[in-house]
Amino acid sequence: MANLTHISPFFIIANLKISVSFYVNKLGFEVRYTGPDNNPYWAIVGRDNISIMLKAIAEDVKPIPNHTRHEWSPWDAYIGTSEPDKLFDEYRSNGVSFRKPIHDNTDNLRGFEIEDADGYVLFFGCPNA
Repeated sequence: MANLTHISPFFIIANLKISVSFYVNKLGFEVRYTGPDNNPYWAIVGRDNISIMLKAIAEDVKPIPNHTRHEWSPWDAYIGTSEPDKLFDEYRSNGVSFRKPIHDNTDNLRGFEIEDADGYVLFFGCPNA
């Protein structure tokens, strides 16, 4: 399995259950925390050494992914992985839809893009050797 190396974003989301389900069921993350106990509105999900915090603020506070704000900011998170091709194959076999499949981009990175349930774009990759 590919070893994810780093990330630390905080995403405002629309629906906690839908967002958590995407990360757990599609990307193989685990739930590390949800709270508060009586009426959860935020969670930490993670895999290997990375975590992402998801928080539903209020009904009128919607997610605003970077790519919706400006074309020069296509990603909301860069997730370093030592084996992007292997991780791409894993996700493809899980039925994940890709915003961009595995490729070498103009920044000399090899990886792929996934859009989550709230429209945030995650790039999984590493610098080309």
